[in-house]
Amino acid sequence: MNAPVFSRRALLQGGALVVGFSLAGRSALAQTAASVATNGFSKAIAPDQVDSFLALGRDGRATIFSGKVDLGTGIETAMAQIAAEELDLPLDHVTVVQGDTALTPDQGPTYGSLSIQKGGVEIRHAAATARARLVQLASERLGAPVDALVTENGGVRPKAGGTGVSYADLLKDGRFETKVDPAITTKDPAHFALVGKSVPRLDIPEKMTGRFTYMQDFRVPGMVHARVVRPPAIGATLEGVDDGSVADIPGLIEVVRRGSFLAVVAEREWAAIKAARQLKATWSAWEGLPAQDRLWEHVRATKVTKDDVTSSTGDAEAALASASKVLQATYDFAIHTHGSIGPSCAVAEFKEGLLTCWTASQMTHALRMQLAAMTGLAPEAVRCIYVEGSGCYGRNGHEDAAGDAALLARAVGRPVRVQWSRADEHGWDPKGPPTLIDLKAGLDAAGNVAAWSSQFHVPEGAAGNVPLVAATLAGLPHETTMAPGNVIQNSALPYGFPNVRTVCHRLADTPFRPSWIRTPGRMQNTFANEAFLDECAAAAGADPLDYRLRALKDPRGIAVLRRVAELAGWQARPSPAKEDAKAEVLRGRGLSYVRYELNRTYVAGVAEVEVDRKTGQVRVPRFFVAQDCGQIINPDGVRNQLDGNVIQTVSRVLMEEITFDRSAVTSLDWASYPILSFPDVPQVVADLIDRPTEKPWGAGEPSAAIVPAAISNAIFDATGARLRSVPFSPAKVKAALQGT
Repeated sequence: MNAPVFSRRALLQGGALVVGFSLAGRSALAQTAASVATNGFSKAIAPDQVDSFLALGRDGRATIFSGKVDLGTGIETAMAQIAAEELDLPLDHVTVVQGDTALTPDQGPTYGSLSIQKGGVEIRHAAATARARLVQLASERLGAPVDALVTENGGVRPKAGGTGVSYADLLKDGRFETKVDPAITTKDPAHFALVGKSVPRLDIPEKMTGRFTYMQDFRVPGMVHARVVRPPAIGATLEGVDDGSVADIPGLIEVVRRGSFLAVVAEREWAAIKAARQLKATWSAWEGLPAQDRLWEHVRATKVTKDDVTSSTGDAEAALASASKVLQATYDFAIHTHGSIGPSCAVAEFKEGLLTCWTASQMTHALRMQLAAMTGLAPEAVRCIYVEGSGCYGRNGHEDAAGDAALLARAVGRPVRVQWSRADEHGWDPKGPPTLIDLKAGLDAAGNVAAWSSQFHVPEGAAGNVPLVAATLAGLPHETTMAPGNVIQNSALPYGFPNVRTVCHRLADTPFRPSWIRTPGRMQNTFANEAFLDECAAAAGADPLDYRLRALKDPRGIAVLRRVAELAGWQARPSPAKEDAKAEVLRGRGLSYVRYELNRTYVAGVAEVEVDRKTGQVRVPRFFVAQDCGQIINPDGVRNQLDGNVIQTVSRVLMEEITFDRSAVTSLDWASYPILSFPDVPQVVADLIDRPTEKPWGAGEPSAAIVPAAISNAIFDATGARLRSVPFSPAKVKAALQGT
């Protein structure tokens, strides 16, 4: 009997799972040796098994199973490059399956710029182990020593020439049945044919031609649609529902209430939307948020649960007391929403006691455990399948939409699709928490930093699961700890100052449910550090670049600073520039630098700004960036990351800030929460430093960290006014200009 061939879409729809593969192209995934149900699935996903990461088909093509997922970041292509390189396969002979808890190993959530650094390296080791196993099998088949053989184009042959054998002929059922050797010798970078080369992104053709299936486009047979009716206040409880108020809507299936979770389910999406708008319900009052105009007083008054001392060198307090000059400033960074362009969406289905959820979650394995806890199912009875969503900048609302869909699918006994509205997205996705930073610096007689002391006010918690809204409202089991991300990172400095003490005061609570938004903590902390250092340089009458180079000992850090200065045509002088004080538009440039988490990717940037003195509007026409992320897999992909990072962060710095009253978010649309529009997108000029023999580090977040300070420093250079509060709105700029 011929083995059936499954399309990629069919596989995503969960119709069958596979253990052996024969790929005819990118969109045709597999032929099966066994079709099994989710809970009886036999494919390896253990992270120590080669078969968990890859399979070879009888046609010699490979399928890679990645627990890391592509969020529009090009990871799919980079993973394919890494695997193809180690296996000596053409790139078009590799297909990547991502984030399916039944098929892919748990490589941790896709965050923190760890996809290549951790996930890619794991796949590299698995592929290298697989290649070694293939060579061993070929040695036995050909009767030749291992070191007399070479892999090439999907086969093994004698180095001296002669007949070889294809990979497909060496394996039974495509299985390796061997453990990953983390100490395996991987390919010598000198022999790289794919890694380090720009290759076209695998996902772009389908996206450019409209054939790509985003999560928001995804459908399954028999599916119905739902809308959740959100409380008018975040902490409100549901007191009553008038089911009859929607009885006249054709196609309405059910009004679902579980505790304070309220939703409508209908045959068609528009019917669900109308029912959600029309349904009458009564809610309790709740005004538990702080007044927005007293936010920073609220943050400062919040209970501190502990202090994390992130660096301590010398005696900062004593050095401050004896300094020639002492500077002091407070910086703050507003609450941001993710602002995902495509609102969150998910589809869930219960069948024979098993839950399958299609989701754009960047942490499908963790979501699987959350859904299992919420529903009371065993984890083995829950399968989460990743489908790329439109717009994802950290832990936004995709997991919450999955929780909504799972609850409703169980309630109505049919597959349910939940699509959030724009107001749902802005009002109910978790937020980037507010950050408040107090800094002091003491300068010696030569103007150098002799002492540095900083106090960061940030919520407690780290990266992890964010409580699901559905579970919380319905009173179902859920996490209660906060997970704002590792927001203490980069509070310590990369510079060699003699006396330093940096402390993070961990707050017991924070307004709104916090989560990790792109570059959590590293961006806010680097903003304060690099802008305040610029204040020190100005007080010393020093050029900002020279001032940094004096204190920086790391040669790779020095290299990115010099490269970005060269790229931007940096002219050494102190800030501010002495421009025409009567000019309507003032221009300046600002510098910023970070070593991400002080142990990986190096980035330096220069912002050019134009400040309209009359309106307070700030434009960033060009932004220069130099980055060293070690070994580069796909240079074009890294440049994509730099472009996206810089553009999005310029938007966050110049205009993004949620507004709220004592009950809820009030900036529920793009008019009240504007983002950067196309006419104001800066030109991003990037320079990459490739180090092929070094470890590969992340590129998804680091360059965002340097943007706020570079813009603040450029505004100071242009105007002499220091902006210490993100966003740099026209009102804040005008107020600062009046003080100069």
